[in-house]
Amino acid sequence: MKIADIRFALLWIWICAGACGATSAQTLQVTPNPALADQAVTIHVSALQPGERVTIEASLVDGADQLWSSEAKFVADAQGSIDTAAQVPAGGSYKEVSGPGLIWSMRPKDKHVAIYGPPRLLGVQVIDFRLMRSGQQAASASLEQLRIAESVRQVQVQGELHGFLFLPAGDQPHPGMLVVGGSEGGINAGKAAWLASHGYVAFALAYFRYEDLPRNLEAIPLEYFATALSWMMKRPEIQPDHIGVMGTSRGGELALQLGSMYPQIKAVVAYVPANVRHGACCGGADVPYAWTWHGHPLSYLSLVRRNDPASLVNAEIAVENTHGPILMIGGEDDEIWESSRMVAAAAARLKHAHFPYAVEVMTYPHAGHRAGLPEIIPAWHGAVVHPVSGREENFGGDPKGDAASSLDAIPKVLRFLRANLETSVETAPSVPPGTK
Repeated sequence: MKIADIRFALLWIWICAGACGATSAQTLQVTPNPALADQAVTIHVSALQPGERVTIEASLVDGADQLWSSEAKFVADAQGSIDTAAQVPAGGSYKEVSGPGLIWSMRPKDKHVAIYGPPRLLGVQVIDFRLMRSGQQAASASLEQLRIAESVRQVQVQGELHGFLFLPAGDQPHPGMLVVGGSEGGINAGKAAWLASHGYVAFALAYFRYEDLPRNLEAIPLEYFATALSWMMKRPEIQPDHIGVMGTSRGGELALQLGSMYPQIKAVVAYVPANVRHGACCGGADVPYAWTWHGHPLSYLSLVRRNDPASLVNAEIAVENTHGPILMIGGEDDEIWESSRMVAAAAARLKHAHFPYAVEVMTYPHAGHRAGLPEIIPAWHGAVVHPVSGREENFGGDPKGDAASSLDAIPKVLRFLRANLETSVETAPSVPPGTK
């Protein structure tokens, strides 16, 4: 071949690479990236052939070092593109339009894994995506899923109170949220980190099964939470007249109880709560009651007398005494307890009492005891061993229902807090703590 011919061939290759080769390489993008765990990401694929069938695979290694994976098959549109937020999969791990469907539909590789384990110490979860064409990888991308915004600071609280204070960016005072966990004990850092990532000073407070606190959920003095509220009101980072409480399960029961007692609380968010006080939990308790006030046990609904009308009335939480709006979330397929029914009962009591503040109730038909979780994570679970009782429990719900409840509840909870905690709430007439 002559030198001129070689030069011509090289020039043609260079022109083709710039003019036509640029459109031949497939791309796979995840947006936004990085993303907070409550953000519904979308996967985009481009430069496919119109009508081409491809597979997108996803995988992660969770905080317990377990592998999870999913896949979905798609047919490229007329532009040779795929958008998981707009297209129904042609097959795979999920069947409906869902931007983050490849995340929530993941299953564990090991059949002995019962539930997804979040990253340790609120770390970053890396999720890998691969575009497969005819069995070969054509493109890939990795998502950094954040459980806490980079600007949030953590302060450990020790002494009379136990927990962690999560501080959002900014020097000005923020609304505050007291965050309490359920029968697992310890500190509910996940929800506090989530709230701080959205501009709230969140105090994740432990009240049993932590350091020198009680071993079990039994005889917990409610004055302890009054101390926590007073402490929060004195913190320069917190607006003292804009404090709410958030709890889940037994913590949801507690959140409703605290809201009914303390006028300092201006908003209540209760995930899968009870509308009545339950007894001590969860095995090995020395006394049968969970809560005390001025050294005396508060009435509770025992399993033995759960169908006794008088026992039910005495144990019911006086939610109508709350000094601010209330949001409650229930799962209609909850197998731990009937959270949707109890949420409805609390709402009916508020309506009957002509409660002067806003009430929001969200119940989800195919969600279980994990309804509304503020994170988009693998939703599948099996029977889980309770960390205190050691007994196996099934939360109920199915992956699609639990994931749908989270995707729906996340923005609604944040809107509720913006509307009702970031603006002044007029205080209703004062009611002595613990009265009905």
